[in-house]
Amino acid sequence: MMSPTSALAETEDKWSVLKEAFFPGKAIEQNAEIIKLVAPKRAESGAQVPLSFSIDHPMTADNYVKSVYVLVGVNPVPLVGIFHFTPMSGKAEIATRIRLERDSYIHVIAETNDGKWYMNAVPVRAAGGCGGTVEGDEKEIRAGAGKIKLSVNEPIRMGTINQGKLLIKHPMYTGLQRDLVSQGFRQAFFINKAVIKYRGQIVLDADLAIGMSEDPNIQFDFIAGEPGQFEVQIQDNEGNTFAKSVEIKG
Repeated sequence: MMSPTSALAETEDKWSVLKEAFFPGKAIEQNAEIIKLVAPKRAESGAQVPLSFSIDHPMTADNYVKSVYVLVGVNPVPLVGIFHFTPMSGKAEIATRIRLERDSYIHVIAETNDGKWYMNAVPVRAAGGCGGTVEGDEKEIRAGAGKIKLSVNEPIRMGTINQGKLLIKHPMYTGLQRDLVSQGFRQAFFINKAVIKYRGQIVLDADLAIGMSEDPNIQFDFIAGEPGQFEVQIQDNEGNTFAKSVEIKG
């Protein structure tokens, strides 16, 4: 049996193409010590591939991870998302679920505020994440899209890092999926922006695309300096906006 690494060797060569397309002229260091990745070797579903990354880097006012890019070279749209962090994030760390159209490396690239770039990649075997068929009444599904659940793991600790969780009810149609009954393509319909704030300051600003899974689930970190309001604002590619807020009492 062919190993995952050898089976994906051709896919790995796509990194040079991705680098030129998204980071022309940037000196990017491959570093598995700084960027730690967790993903299954073989995903049960290409439409729901668990992925988590953690960047081993300070998150101070003068020295922090500015942005993290997630790329899948074989997907119709390689850029899955860009996660923008601030010192209030406490740690540049995300756990979520993404789509893979077929066997691929997932590339994660981190940019620091002082212009340094790092990359790591992990191979995953998967299939059919961006296409296939979908079922259910489309009008009803669209009407229910945008429901948000925002929560924080307890106990909440003031002055240190806490973990939050964002769940968004949304079909995240890729534009490549066929209706099970009509066999026509369903129009692309997906969340493209999620901004999370605590006490009015940005904790996480995420630019998302069709490579994110249905019903996006994002776990993230933040620092709660004192009690206040936790809020999220999201937007989809059709201009619909949704918001949710919760009060953090400590």
